[in-house]
Amino acid sequence: MQDSCAVGARKGSRVMILGGGFAGIAAAIRLEKALARGADLQVTLVSQENFFSFTPMLHEVAASDLDMTHIVNPVRKLLKKVDFMNAGIQSVDLSRKEVTIAHGSDQHRHTLGYDHLVLALGSITNFFDTPGLAEGALTMKTLGDAIILRNRLIDQLEEADTECAAGARRPLMTVVVAGGGFAGVETLAGVNDFVRGSLRFYPHIPPDAVRMVLVHPGKVLLPELDERLGRYAATKLQERGVEVRLGVKVTGLTGEAVALSDGTQIPSRTLVWTAGTSPNPMLAGLPCRRERGRLCVDEYLRVTDWPGVWALGDCALIPDPKRGGFHPPTAQHALREGRTLADNIVASEGGGRLRPFRFATLGQLASLGRRTGVANIMGVNFSGFIAWWLWRTIYLSKLPRLEKKVRVALDWTLDLVFSKDLVQFRTSPSSAASGSAAARPTERVERAAS
Repeated sequence: MQDSCAVGARKGSRVMILGGGFAGIAAAIRLEKALARGADLQVTLVSQENFFSFTPMLHEVAASDLDMTHIVNPVRKLLKKVDFMNAGIQSVDLSRKEVTIAHGSDQHRHTLGYDHLVLALGSITNFFDTPGLAEGALTMKTLGDAIILRNRLIDQLEEADTECAAGARRPLMTVVVAGGGFAGVETLAGVNDFVRGSLRFYPHIPPDAVRMVLVHPGKVLLPELDERLGRYAATKLQERGVEVRLGVKVTGLTGEAVALSDGTQIPSRTLVWTAGTSPNPMLAGLPCRRERGRLCVDEYLRVTDWPGVWALGDCALIPDPKRGGFHPPTAQHALREGRTLADNIVASEGGGRLRPFRFATLGQLASLGRRTGVANIMGVNFSGFIAWWLWRTIYLSKLPRLEKKVRVALDWTLDLVFSKDLVQFRTSPSSAASGSAAARPTERVERAAS
């Protein structure tokens, strides 16, 4: 049965949005505007996080360029008329038009009915069953991931600076990033700048102890961009001491080393995996047509054979009749998919005409650190300072809410003057007894964030 504590008291058709990423939030914000105009709807957003995370800036949190709270927006500040449930999704019954969620400290459950269901569940990291990765690799998909990586780097700087760690400095100060796409390149560029810029505060760590390795199975970095920009990115990273290993894959991870497909073993305590994602596994339990694990939808974002069910973002396979194939699962597509879907729900309720989703990528950008970047905007290539400036300008404009824009702009301005912060963030209470065998700060954060 539907629980009254889960949703508001408004009348009208019930719209349930599952997922608070780019696609889900965009749909909710658009429906918020429709509600302000008097739309007869009851809209509920369900998400495990009570904030929306601006993931293109995660690497800047990991590299201590931005405060961790400045790239996230509380959902309750973004949405005033849309009901919000901070809960996990337990099951979806399309036949009965019900969603079961769990929330609260005791994880009690509610079963919520809907008239329109919006599936915006996103994707998860795919380790491709590579030995050791699920247990030991770090990822870069969430705010918690960025904080864990930052804490890991600081923790290893602290350990490597001690006299007793002299024999293990090289593995401690070696970071391997798997994946030469946007996430991998930007993560390693930021990490490289952060670690090398911090060495002046760690006098016992020689610069030649630091080793940064970027592993990519393709022939060129950033394959989504022009090949020339990929080569430029590789050159810039190599100039800053990064080893770029092309044409190889990570084949395993132990506590002591990263194994590559060419037989190389890289002694390292830190592997960051950005080399693969999969649609949310909850989709596998739905009686819907799927391809490549993603839900098949029509050009109006309706799930095939299930009236009232819609899907978008990473979990949907959206046809692109103009260019053939399907739309890519990028943030700029997800934002526009959310707006189109919201308009179509309103139109379907009011007897209006549905609008097909049509959008072509405007451009793509990547930051390479040290005020350099690469970009392709409307078919025109940019590199160096101007690409970095475009990256910051465009993403700052896309960040929700003026308050967060100002905070990020201030962070970036202060970063021009002051050195990066080296403080670890502890997320669990410290031990009551001094000298007890308490977990290391990084481990506390990892356990709390997992």
